[in-house]
Amino acid sequence: MKTYVVLGGGGSFGIHTSQYLLDHANPKKVIAIGRNPVKPDPFSLSMGNGDQRYEYHQIHIVHEQDRLFELFDREQPAVIVSYAAQGEGAVSWKKSWRFFDTNGTALVKMSEELMSREYLERFIQIGTSELYGSVNQPMKESDPIRPTSPYAASKAAFDLYLLSVANVLKFRMNIIRPSNAYCPGQLLHRVIPRAVLCGLTGQKLPLQGGGRAEKSYIHARDLARAILLVAEKAPLGTVYNVGPPNPISIRELMEKTADALDMPFDQLCEVVPDRLGQDSRYWLDSSAIKKDVGWEQEISLEEGLKEMVEWGRTYLPQLREMSTEYILRT
Repeated sequence: MKTYVVLGGGGSFGIHTSQYLLDHANPKKVIAIGRNPVKPDPFSLSMGNGDQRYEYHQIHIVHEQDRLFELFDREQPAVIVSYAAQGEGAVSWKKSWRFFDTNGTALVKMSEELMSREYLERFIQIGTSELYGSVNQPMKESDPIRPTSPYAASKAAFDLYLLSVANVLKFRMNIIRPSNAYCPGQLLHRVIPRAVLCGLTGQKLPLQGGGRAEKSYIHARDLARAILLVAEKAPLGTVYNVGPPNPISIRELMEKTADALDMPFDQLCEVVPDRLGQDSRYWLDSSAIKKDVGWEQEISLEEGLKEMVEWGRTYLPQLREMSTEYILRT
């Protein structure tokens, strides 16, 4: 039985990963670490309530690495999964240094210290499909990276650091580069939960650029399953893309969301100008992770969107009162 740590464990993907590990990894303990207090129920999903194997700790990885390593050395995790990041590429054009503070410097500092911890069997970094930039074909892990935002550049920098220390210093790590993930509990500035809230409250979603951009979407439980398979079976030092076979336009995604809401598309969306720096297509070749550990997408978009609508209806009284805007925090 192993102890797992999930950095960025207060976010929606970290929450779903922690729950998946509790359900499927037979862990000694799952420890989630996040910079914020536990979020309200619509976003925390009452994670870990009544499960003695689960803990949540509020620790800021940029400013409190002394506390972080006190916890690591006390609990001695065998596997650390890191979602920890300053996210949201669309706003990274201003105060870009904040993205490098977290996504680069803090994670490099932590990783260098982790190299001396013999109890750590594997560090799994959750990267991003955005570092390949806008593409015309599914990208393999060996394809050149072309980040098109400061956020993607900061994520690419840490990936390159990990690859170098894995090769030279034998740091025990893997990198997973997922496509866009979604799930119940995702914050409301993201397109799917925001669309669900708009549909349930009679508002219209501003559809940037008419939804021409194409992205690939997977449910966070599918991502969590990929993480556990990599933790248990993958060769150390490898990088894996994780996504569905084909991308989908944001317009088509919103049409499917409208179907899940049982309403016409035109009632759900209105077209607005595109955002700065919008990439036209993200598309991953995930054949390597299928070959090495047997992962492939299991949860269809239609199934996942119905789950999102059910989540929205369950928590609608609380969600009505919450902002759909993104706020950049340190």
